[in-house]
Amino acid sequence: MRLAALALMLSSPALAGDLAFVTSQNADMVTLVDTASGQVLARTPVAGKPAPVAYDPAAGRAYVIAAETGRLSVMDESGGVTASRDLGEGAFGLAVAPGGGLFVTDWFGAHLTRLDADLKPLWQVPTGAAPAGVAVSDDGRRVATADRDDDRITIFDAATGTLLHRVATAGAHPFGIAFHDGRFWTADVQGDTVSVIDAATGTLAGQVPTGSHPYAVAFAGGRGFVTNQYAGTLTVFDPASLAVLDEIPVGDYPEGISPLPGGDAVAVANWDSDTLVLIDAKSLAITAEIDMPSGPRAFGQFTGRQARP
Repeated sequence: MRLAALALMLSSPALAGDLAFVTSQNADMVTLVDTASGQVLARTPVAGKPAPVAYDPAAGRAYVIAAETGRLSVMDESGGVTASRDLGEGAFGLAVAPGGGLFVTDWFGAHLTRLDADLKPLWQVPTGAAPAGVAVSDDGRRVATADRDDDRITIFDAATGTLLHRVATAGAHPFGIAFHDGRFWTADVQGDTVSVIDAATGTLAGQVPTGSHPYAVAFAGGRGFVTNQYAGTLTVFDPASLAVLDEIPVGDYPEGISPLPGGDAVAVANWDSDTLVLIDAKSLAITAEIDMPSGPRAFGQFTGRQARP
């Protein structure tokens, strides 16, 4: 059954093209935001502590997992829930698969599953212990999991699930993972580092020091950005030289981070501040601060531009 959004804030029936789906774990809520204007478009209840999220603009869908139950909810671009599926209690990390569908990590089961656009499994393969984030290469050929409790990432062929590489990270407990410029980048929570891993060769290519307890990584404006949970900051770095450029305060306990459409800004969810902040990638200024329901986490690629506005 379709679950209607609690409140649509726009007077016009047409939604803006730039959207963010922000999960608030404590509030059992997903907030739909127009990131061009900073306007809240809808708030939708999702039971079971929603945290991981992946937005697929090409399909006009966002996917959300309830961390407490492993239930997957499919949302449309008005904020309504159109379908759901129980994936099991350990379901956690999400990434959109090439051509539609999803990659899903299982924290307790230590495996990665590829689902098709109808949410039917295509393959399932073992990962390292406690896989958290999952990311796909830009060409869609490789997919990698951040295996937190094994301090490594595992890289697979995205089409078949064939194991390609297992790579130890520079720091302990990799959690969030992103792909950029031929490399996978992990936020190593207990190492206060970002590990840089060559996707083709499966080798550790470098590392970037961060603030305390980094959580997730994103790229915009030719720069890399890392959320530092305990420091309440973003580490900003040069992806080419791996040099740290700055560390800026963003709010209390920042977690999820995602680039905005156009590639010139990032959105950050602050768990303890109950805010979503938008940050210009060049000036590093906060351009908007939007109140969120309690415990915004937004773990995954939660922003994008509608393909069919």
